[in-house]
Amino acid sequence: MRSVIAGLAVIVLLISPAYAEGRGKGSKRPDSSEQTQDKKQKNAAAEQAYKDALKSIPDQKASDPWAKMR
Repeated sequence: MRSVIAGLAVIVLLISPAYAEGRGKGSKRPDSSEQTQDKKQKNAAAEQAYKDALKSIPDQKASDPWAKMR
């Protein structure tokens, strides 16, 4: 009888992480493919601002830290 109870306990312990993964707030997330037009415009504006910021960074010359040692 003890071995049956111990076996069931092991099975429950092995199943519980998989069961817990399917529950909770994560399973109620809206689908990311269903974005509203407003969100799409905001994302596009943020992407454009990011690209503009990258273009405004000046080019840096390559430094050679061992130049004086050679």
